[in-house]
Amino acid sequence: MNEDNQHNEEELDENLETPQETETITRVTGMYRDWFLDYASYVILERAVPAIEDGFKPVQRRIMHSMKDLDDGRYNKVANIVGHTMQYHPHGDASIADAMVQIGQKDLLIDTQGNWGNVLTGDRAAASRYIEARLSKFALDVVYNSKITDWQASYDGRRKEPINLPVMFPMLLAQGAEGIAVGLSTKVLPHNFIELIDASVKHLQGKRFTLLPDFMTGGIMDATNYNDGLRGGKIRSRARIDQLDKNTLVIKEIPYSTTTSSLIDSILKANDKGKIKIKKIEDNTAAEVEILVHIPSGISPDKTIDALYAFTACETSISPLGCVIEDNKPLFIGVSEMLRRSTDRTVALLKSELEIKLNELEEQWHFASLERIFIEKRIYRDIEEEETWEGVIKAIDKGLQPHIKHLKRAVTEEDIVRLTEIRIKRISKFDIDKAQQKIEALEDQIAEVKNHLENLIDYAIAYFKRLKKDYGEGKERKSEIRVFDEIQKTKVVIRNTKLYVNREEGFIGTSLRRDEYVTDCSDIDDIIVFTQDGTMMVTKVDSKTFIGKGIIHVAVFKKKDKRTIYNMIYKDGPRGATYVKRFAVTSVTRDREYNMTAGTKGSKVIYFTANPNGEAEIVTVLLRQSGSIKKLKWDLDFADQLVKGRGSKGNIVTKYAVKRIELKEKGLSTLKPRKIWFDETVQRLNVEGRGELLGEFTSEDRLLIINQKGEVKTVIPEMTLHFGDDVIVLEKWEPKKPLSVIYWEGEKELYYVKRFLIENPDRIESIITEHPKSFLEAIFTDHRPMAEVVFVKERGKERKDNLEVNLEEFISVKGITAMGNQLTKDKVLEINPLDPLPYEAPVKKEAQDIDVIEEESITSQEQDKKEDSEGTTSQASTNNIEDKGDVDGEGQTTLF
Repeated sequence: MNEDNQHNEEELDENLETPQETETITRVTGMYRDWFLDYASYVILERAVPAIEDGFKPVQRRIMHSMKDLDDGRYNKVANIVGHTMQYHPHGDASIADAMVQIGQKDLLIDTQGNWGNVLTGDRAAASRYIEARLSKFALDVVYNSKITDWQASYDGRRKEPINLPVMFPMLLAQGAEGIAVGLSTKVLPHNFIELIDASVKHLQGKRFTLLPDFMTGGIMDATNYNDGLRGGKIRSRARIDQLDKNTLVIKEIPYSTTTSSLIDSILKANDKGKIKIKKIEDNTAAEVEILVHIPSGISPDKTIDALYAFTACETSISPLGCVIEDNKPLFIGVSEMLRRSTDRTVALLKSELEIKLNELEEQWHFASLERIFIEKRIYRDIEEEETWEGVIKAIDKGLQPHIKHLKRAVTEEDIVRLTEIRIKRISKFDIDKAQQKIEALEDQIAEVKNHLENLIDYAIAYFKRLKKDYGEGKERKSEIRVFDEIQKTKVVIRNTKLYVNREEGFIGTSLRRDEYVTDCSDIDDIIVFTQDGTMMVTKVDSKTFIGKGIIHVAVFKKKDKRTIYNMIYKDGPRGATYVKRFAVTSVTRDREYNMTAGTKGSKVIYFTANPNGEAEIVTVLLRQSGSIKKLKWDLDFADQLVKGRGSKGNIVTKYAVKRIELKEKGLSTLKPRKIWFDETVQRLNVEGRGELLGEFTSEDRLLIINQKGEVKTVIPEMTLHFGDDVIVLEKWEPKKPLSVIYWEGEKELYYVKRFLIENPDRIESIITEHPKSFLEAIFTDHRPMAEVVFVKERGKERKDNLEVNLEEFISVKGITAMGNQLTKDKVLEINPLDPLPYEAPVKKEAQDIDVIEEESITSQEQDKKEDSEGTTSQASTNNIEDKGDVDGEGQTTLF
């Protein structure tokens, strides 16, 4: 509160105070300020944020301490543990039970028994009176040591609880932590047990390390922007989705922070909204996730997988935030620094543990030496004459003095008192040799501990390696690390609505059901529209949108589409020339009008086509009879026109009035075949040049895919295709090139060879027999393949020479379902591919492609004049060029 408000409050207080009133008014602003700060500090420090020292929140630390109090090796009812923890935790039992279930589900510190819920399905644990728990061996090994624990009084002062547990492991990073306090929050993601130990070892060795999260739910993870777990970082987690058959997808692992229930709900919602199209979902999840997604016939499984990632919880984005408590203050640090501090603290705790152990061993050695002297030198007989306690102490001290020069510290009265407590029975059975052996054993242990202290880092490294050996089994990484490609929602969304157009009135929309149907679309699509006056606009799908009268073309707009080419002929104003142009529209500003003509008022489009693969047709131009024009009709081939930017003016067709333009011949594509690459990192196709070049593809070309299971198929190379990890052949398919296969036939228990052509490109077929023991050994896609067969050396026989096999001569081309011929009856050690024999492909003459000028706007002032074959002047020519700059006048293109 500012000073003016405080001053006004003081005046108000003075006015309210009258001689008749004895009550006083207390301002509460200061109380609010102090109390809120106290409350916020309490929530941050005592409830929501873990300590960096041991990685526990207070409730977790108190649970672990209570379990140690109750530990006797047997299971305890969780309700009993919760009640015991309430001696230390000043809150209700519900918060304790929930926190304990969360620890137990992470399967690291608590050995559970009973129904503790399911992190995969989201099912809750049974009531605490029905489930049991005890400390795991790992927890007993790394969490507790009362000798090096600092203690404090509990909230009511009746008991003592640890300030921090002496955890000698990066527990915070292993379990993860999430909490919302007042004014801040924390989200530390869980990491892999083995990788944490390896990183700790690397840190102690002075090497660099990298830490990435690992989730119990598995899934696939893109940690490109993890940012070491600091604020601003991001993790993308995806479900593992495979194609079971052409109409069924199976989800085997789910993203972090989701459950099978929430995942299924998100899929059903996306289906209801029309984003995806599915028939039904089956949840067969038990110990492992299995969700079957059945899709209708005719729907692409690959496209559906992308749609699931784009519109459902099958892909989640997680933003980490590394916030911990250090010295009663919030500290924002990354996971690498957390691990360094945890490892350094482990080294310090190991040092303290060794020092305590050394002190204990030296004390044992000291008393064992005194005991030997006391008994061996019969000093106990010196006290027979003494009548007082002081005399006994002095007599023993005097008897010891000649023999204690080798001791490492002075003899105290407490040492002498302990000597007097030795029983007569023990003295009578005292064995000098055994006593000496005990002293020597203690000396060896002392030397070993001192050696560990002198080589503390090596000792710590050995400690971490022991943890990995003892507890690392079954804790391998569950989440696969992979770089994801960006999924464009407009490319994978199901077209769930219909688009209509009223050309005369100039309206488009999904509600104009009485008007002309255009295409199926989705509610997130953009629509491109051209009108008679040469105006172009891109707008979002809506129920009804006014564009302008005289609509000539409507379609779904694809951003960055360089293959859809628009062929247009327009008249430049009422008295201007007629121009022809070809252009692509790759990017525009939404809802902005663009003029595709030269911009003259009264311009009109007289011919327009949209060509999805750059087709160039031939049209016939017919002129009106006027004056002395001799040539009134001729053909115009759009293939002669360069593809330029949408802002180009175009080439002159004629300066005379055009009567009409007729289509003479449909054209072929003038675009070059698309070069397609395969990016192994993201397991996707692309046209941006990432990864391995698969070849140049026309609209008729297909991709050959063969997997390790012996399944072969050919597909149209769409960018939405998904590829499994078992794909062994991925290349451009040549229909007339035979495939050669060597496989093990399970029933015959022999290797077979077959050569075949793919006769049904749209069918998935197996190239090995159905016997469960059959497997694919080698596949060759060369024209003339060669293979080397290495035989097993049998006992008592000479090794058979390696056999080189020309597969082309070994077997002729047969059907894909044929079994083939036996390769050999001898036992085979291995089969190796050799360099194929030379092959000369027949030379094909192909038409030369026309290059596409991809610039968005082109400026040119060149004009080439050409007379027609009859020598007529002032006649139409398709070679005159008069290009105009960007019609926007800004010389740039805006992306939306």
